[in-house]
Amino acid sequence: MTTVTIQAGQTHGARGAVADTGGGSRTSASARTSIVALSDVEKVYRTDRIETVALSQISLDVQAGEFVSVMGPSGCGKSTLLNIVGLLDTPSRGRVTINGTPVTDASDRVLARLRNREVGFVFQTFHLVPDLRVIDNVEIPLLYRSMPGSDRRQAARDALERVGLAARMHHFPSQLSGGQQQRVAIARAIVGRPSLLLADEPTGNLDSQMGDEIMGILLDLQQREGTTIVMVTHDQRQADRTERIIRLFDGRLVQ
Repeated sequence: MTTVTIQAGQTHGARGAVADTGGGSRTSASARTSIVALSDVEKVYRTDRIETVALSQISLDVQAGEFVSVMGPSGCGKSTLLNIVGLLDTPSRGRVTINGTPVTDASDRVLARLRNREVGFVFQTFHLVPDLRVIDNVEIPLLYRSMPGSDRRQAARDALERVGLAARMHHFPSQLSGGQQQRVAIARAIVGRPSLLLADEPTGNLDSQMGDEIMGILLDLQQREGTTIVMVTHDQRQADRTERIIRLFDGRLVQ
């Protein structure tokens, strides 16, 4: 893990190499390609009387295969940053590029397609559909792709196997523990093999043991499969396990 010193408006790449996981030496961070690139991003929310600056002069790169934590006090802009990176919101100014594709001026249709194919989301509160079985929940992102049903089902099985929950595929969310529900949420996020995984407080609703298990899964995805992960967290202990920590304060990148 590296704690990054970065001032607002500066671009900062990853440093160091990912540990070898048995398949030979991984490419160093400096040689990786950029999955997320933000340049002078600003987000302002306006009403008739009030202007709120949520983000100001945000410039950063997240490299392929990197695991980055975003930390800061409540209200500092962490969720806004994650929403912009995840194409759920658009900046008021600045440029955003996801896996080489400029998205700042993209249409809603293009953004929706990129979001479905390039980005996986893991939320603090799981957001599972209670009336659907586990395997049907995991399949949901693939419903928006031109895939045969048999291929969708196999992909969902593979994702559940990946998070160690294949034996629970026919259960309903209410029959699972919190940690198991978060595993399902991770399987749903990775079922479409996105280039980027965004996790918003993924251990926030779990006890320390379950939180460690979820972090273990995320770290394994990054180290063994090269998944790029950006995680918002208040947990310094979990953030210290990632490659890099980005800190926000009053909408700016600081240290």
